[in-house]
Amino acid sequence: MAKIFIDGSEGTTGLRINERFAGRDDIELLKIDPELRKDPAEIKKLINQSDVTFLCLPDAAAIEAADMVENEKTVIIDASTAHRTLPDWAYGFPELSKEHREKIRNSKKIAVPGCYASGFIALAYPLVKKGIMPKDYPVSVFAASGYSGGGKKLIASYEEEGRDAKFDSARMYAWGQTHKHLKEMKAITGLEREPLFSPFTTNYHSGMLVQVPIFTDLLSKKMTPGELRDFFASYYEGEKFIKVMPLGSAEEAGALFSDGMAGNDGMEIYVAGNDERIMLATRFDNLGKGASGAAVQCLNIVLSCDEAKGLNL
Repeated sequence: MAKIFIDGSEGTTGLRINERFAGRDDIELLKIDPELRKDPAEIKKLINQSDVTFLCLPDAAAIEAADMVENEKTVIIDASTAHRTLPDWAYGFPELSKEHREKIRNSKKIAVPGCYASGFIALAYPLVKKGIMPKDYPVSVFAASGYSGGGKKLIASYEEEGRDAKFDSARMYAWGQTHKHLKEMKAITGLEREPLFSPFTTNYHSGMLVQVPIFTDLLSKKMTPGELRDFFASYYEGEKFIKVMPLGSAEEAGALFSDGMAGNDGMEIYVAGNDERIMLATRFDNLGKGASGAAVQCLNIVLSCDEAKGLNL
């Protein structure tokens, strides 16, 4: 039985990881005394008693906690931004390649991808890797998320009684193009420039839609919507967490709602458009494949059990 410690178990991601352990008989959760949850000595003790520790912390605290590891058997799965682009950390998106999955399986240090980054990288990484999208392509990303992605403070702003009426409408942000996910969006895909990124949150709890528009004449290999859809279907063939939707699915629905995968730990890929302009999109739960679901999937790989164990597909 694997001993698991969650440092930051009271945060949004930590709570959702806890929920996904309900009914599992292959793990033992190490609990910290609530009065000692910020005590470095107690945290260090539990980290080194664990087989796997999840870090659901701000970046600075995650770096500090990762440095506490002395037990060579302890695996760290970090949900913060702190370690995602470091070469000695496995990037926790196993579907990207066999190499990604094997590095997760064999690593003692695993960084869980960011939510927006997951949706973007699922689209851009295969295109760049296979030489379809040039590395200098001027990428734009438009994305909608439930407010739960903003953490406790933003959640409180949306859910407090008598809240400000402005939260009834879309909250556009990241105008300065310095969003914390941009670094990994560039580094993991191999792009030469950071994307132009325009995210927003609005009045629903969870779910995410990430859109990447493509001008086909700027690709290294011009492709039709059908060809791109079939490319993604082939690339992710056999991956139970990623479902490439039939061509035309988005148009047939009339609209894609960004909360359509709320509560699910998988991801959908959509392709739509025409021979000149194509829209690529991923839809998933920002708290599922975009956070805690991805973290538990990585744990399952480390434990050599079914990757979907305890998850909702």
